[in-house]
Amino acid sequence: MFFLIFILGYIGGNVYVFIRALQMLSGASLPLRILLSVFFWLAAFSLVIALLTRHMEIPATLSKTMFNVGSAWLVLTLYMVMALLLTDVTRLFVPTMKYGFCYALGFTCCLLLYGYYNYLHPQINNINIPIDKPIDGKGMKIVAVSDLHLGNGTGKAMLKRYVDMINAQSPDLILIGGDLIDNSLIPLYKENMAEELAELKAPMGIYMVPGNHEYISGIDDCVSFLKTTPIQLLRDSVVTLPNGVQLIGRDDRSNRSRRSLPELLKRTENSKPMIVLDHQPYNLKKTDSLGIDLQFSGHTHHGQVWPISWLTDRLYEQSHGYRKWSKAHIYVSSGLSLWGPPFRIGTNSDMAVLNLSGM
Repeated sequence: MFFLIFILGYIGGNVYVFIRALQMLSGASLPLRILLSVFFWLAAFSLVIALLTRHMEIPATLSKTMFNVGSAWLVLTLYMVMALLLTDVTRLFVPTMKYGFCYALGFTCCLLLYGYYNYLHPQINNINIPIDKPIDGKGMKIVAVSDLHLGNGTGKAMLKRYVDMINAQSPDLILIGGDLIDNSLIPLYKENMAEELAELKAPMGIYMVPGNHEYISGIDDCVSFLKTTPIQLLRDSVVTLPNGVQLIGRDDRSNRSRRSLPELLKRTENSKPMIVLDHQPYNLKKTDSLGIDLQFSGHTHHGQVWPISWLTDRLYEQSHGYRKWSKAHIYVSSGLSLWGPPFRIGTNSDMAVLNLSGM
């Protein structure tokens, strides 16, 4: 139902923008209007075409262009509709106002430029997390990231920036909260992104859980790809680190037969620190009640752009950022990168640096 409403809303929004664009171009020649109309609808549906052909061997430049143009068009449509509605309402009170479409387009383009700049500058959130259990040594520094969505949207050049950001923190441990891969593995192989992932450095290891996009891309193929990298994939697995910290990696909710958290806790020792990796941040109150010390999740992107961020704030118990519950420390990442449109408007990309200290 949600998907149907989204599609109908997107098509309706494009029809509205298209009609207003034709009104603005009423004095233009017929060939020009036809040409711009063809471009408009190709752009509007290029993301759909890119997703439908994501597993096909088509030219990389064409696939990347369709994906980027189409995903950017999503946000362009959202803000053009809002801006045009504002100008149309204004004309009711100021009938002499002209060029409403131009005002709306100019405002939207400026907003997208800001959103793109904001996307390119992720926040680094340093958080001290004291727990009442012993950790061998002097604690540990964890860099936790989620939702890189490597593929046509986030390519190898951007991945290199992220790898450099992570390594610059000199982490003891790197955690990846799912959706490392976007919609297809083809771009990762074409750009040899495994080469860049191999540059990640952490003496206690690099651990990851699947997200829903690993299932969209094909979970078995993703498992095979990750075996070519230093990343260790946890799927309903428990790993005890040399300092006694226990990592509990949950498979994604896309796997309807995944094990419950209480089942996984039977493999742990309650007296030792427990960190849960779970891509989608559901049932956090229950997690808190089970004595978990720290959970790291992603998935929400905090909506990526306003006003979608309002929706995620209402859908999730904790839609982004850090919160200390009664027992558990929980961090929900907005995503180091993002899915689709390369814009952050009213939200921020983030990387968490979690300084874990024991008794």
